[in-house]
Amino acid sequence: MKHHRILLFCLALTAAFLAGCATAPGPYEPLDTTKYTIESTDKFVLLDEPAQGSITCTGLQERILPDGRLEVVANVKNREKRRLQVQIDCVFKDEQGVSTGDQSPFRNLILSEYSTEAVQFTSINNLARKYTIRVREAR
Repeated sequence: MKHHRILLFCLALTAAFLAGCATAPGPYEPLDTTKYTIESTDKFVLLDEPAQGSITCTGLQERILPDGRLEVVANVKNREKRRLQVQIDCVFKDEQGVSTGDQSPFRNLILSEYSTEAVQFTSINNLARKYTIRVREAR
């Protein structure tokens, strides 16, 4: 009887351990608690877990240019005490949030220790009204 309890306990412990290891892949929200950080937004997403603890967005500016195109500037911050290289792109969307087919290619961004860099994106057509800026660790 005692062996059955030990066996059940070990099985329950193993099941709990394995369930805790399963995580859904990104996108990840930035981990930052400062009041100047853009959090819980679909406008800035992190595509992998290493970027989640290292990168955050401290501000987004957007404006419509005279020709109707959307221009976006993201202030991307390195939260680490080491130099980081990430890749960043922007997917432009229409009013309903559907991609307009206008997506910038990923570009490399090198951030010094605790630095913030402004990264600018401009849509190629005048259909864009929403956007998502995506960041991932450079490989």
